[in-house]
Amino acid sequence: MSPQQCRQIFLHLRAANPHPRSELLYGNPFELLIAVILSAQATDKGVNLATRELFRRAPTPAAMIKLGVAGIKRHIRTIGLYNAKARNILATSRLLLRCHGGQVPHDRAALEQLPGVGRKTANVVLNTGFGEPTIAVDTHVFRVANRTGLAPGANPRAVEDGLLRVIPAEFLKDAHHWLILLGRYVCKARAPRCPACPISRWCEYQHKTPP
Repeated sequence: MSPQQCRQIFLHLRAANPHPRSELLYGNPFELLIAVILSAQATDKGVNLATRELFRRAPTPAAMIKLGVAGIKRHIRTIGLYNAKARNILATSRLLLRCHGGQVPHDRAALEQLPGVGRKTANVVLNTGFGEPTIAVDTHVFRVANRTGLAPGANPRAVEDGLLRVIPAEFLKDAHHWLILLGRYVCKARAPRCPACPISRWCEYQHKTPP
């Protein structure tokens, strides 16, 4: 894909949604971190339903520790892998309190040391919580990057590196959200809504659905 095509894609994504936001509900960086940990193999809607009461009871690492693993499980039992996630949330809360003064670190390496946090989760927190120009490659971003021709890659890291190379700097802060939302609602896995896509004209997908 040419630089001109890439620029047009992000110009039109920005025009369609000038101020994109995460669909996860949170009130501070700690809540964002916990919500993203919970979002693995779960929908944002499902996470929001579970965290509504969880965050009311435990909006800080200290409060989450006080709630304990059994208390955390009670709130997140509707979410897949909730047993492992509850243990990770408790362990992460303890590490934040012990090593970071109860604050979420503004550093990828430190974030990735937290239980339940990998590169994708760290990138979401850095981008959404701290405004860093990072790209978190989930299944939606991976599909859109490969399908459109923006940044083809065999694995998430290859796609992430490719997107960081080709996306103009002025779009990097919001590109993560634009691509996720496009993949979630328009460029769907089984039935892409190509006629409704704002970037169809520049997309290189060979099997576009007809109007």
